[in-house]
Amino acid sequence: MSIEISNESGVAVDESLIVSVARYTLGALQVSPLAELSVMLVGLDEMAELHQRWLEEPGPTDVMAFPMDDPADGADVLDGTRRPDSPHPSPALLGDVVLCPAFARDQAKSVGHALSDELHLLTVHGVLHLLGYDHGEPAAEREMFALQHELLTGWRQARADALADRAQRQADEQLLGTVGLDDRPAAGTDSSAARPSPEPGS
Repeated sequence: MSIEISNESGVAVDESLIVSVARYTLGALQVSPLAELSVMLVGLDEMAELHQRWLEEPGPTDVMAFPMDDPADGADVLDGTRRPDSPHPSPALLGDVVLCPAFARDQAKSVGHALSDELHLLTVHGVLHLLGYDHGEPAAEREMFALQHELLTGWRQARADALADRAQRQADEQLLGTVGLDDRPAAGTDSSAARPSPEPGS
């Protein structure tokens, strides 16, 4: 699964986490592993221009989604039905998610959470739009926002579990080294000296 990210917004963000939450969302929804997604971060002026050009609405917004392959026309984009071993596999071009960190920063302040949290939420929101979800009607809005919350919660838990596992491994390695049970050779030593000599005839 290919996810490209470009930050032209002038706002420093952790791009790796945006890619991570987008990848988690696509995986959780069983999107084809050949899917290609682009995430762009832009400034207020560029987002305002896109907003006016494509939606005919003035001023910037937080997120826009520009689908390429329509999921309604290409069922192979969803549910992993475009197999990597199919006779003529080709990438599924999901489209572009465009984020505006400067706009999102004000939204984050208004609800009392960090800019990073807002961008992660908007990334999931944008990906869901690419996959055909919408919130134009009350029922559709409830479905989309419930799924959005579920995906964000799942990603945060998976990330917390991964960080905890990494910390535990590091602690275990440090403990083994402290008590002399670390079997890795010390720097500057011949690792072969730590191995027993072969028995005659072996």
